[in-house]
Order: sequence, then C-alpha cells, then structure tokens
Amino acid sequence: MTKRDLVVRIADESKLNQQEVMNVVQKTLDYITNELAAGRNVELRNFGVFELKVRKQRIGRNPNKPENEVPIPERVVVKFKSGKVMKEKVSTISPEDIEV
Repeated sequence: MTKRDLVVRIADESKLNQQEVMNVVQKTLDYITNELAAGRNVELRNFGVFELKVRKQRIGRNPNKPENEVPIPERVVVKFKSGKVMKEKVSTISPEDIEV
C-alpha cells in the first residue's frame, strides 16, 4: 500500500475530498518526522512506537574485498515497535499469505 492508496481509501470511506485527506496524512507524517528529528519518540496507542536508538560504531567489510575494513560511525536510527492491536492482527496470518 502506498500513501496514495491510503488517501484514496480514507477519502472513499469518509466521503472527504482526496486533497484534504492528503493534506492531513502528509501533516501527520510531517509531525511524526519532526518529533523524531527533535530527538523525541512518538507513541501511537494500539498502533506502535517510533523510537530513536543509537547504533554503536562498528567495522564493516566490503563484500567484494573482505580484507578492506571500513569504519562505520555511530549513528541514530529509527526503530518501530508494533503495538498490541497490530501484533494481534498480524499474528492471525500465515506465512503463505505474505505477498513478496
């Protein structure tokens, strides 16, 4: 599902204008991004939590030339931890149901 698909579904179900829905969806994503960029976690009850984690510095290797070591600096990454409702819904599907 893309952002566009999401907007179309919400607009159809809510009978709102697609442009208005797009604005709301984009503003929501912007606020989530801005909070994370400010160093704060974002919790959406029953959906999940976007958390900031620090990845430690490590040594990487070029797969084509494993003898070459490349230092990978410490950095901040976003981790997503699903909420209870999402976990319950996802746990009902079987591996064969996954579209790859």
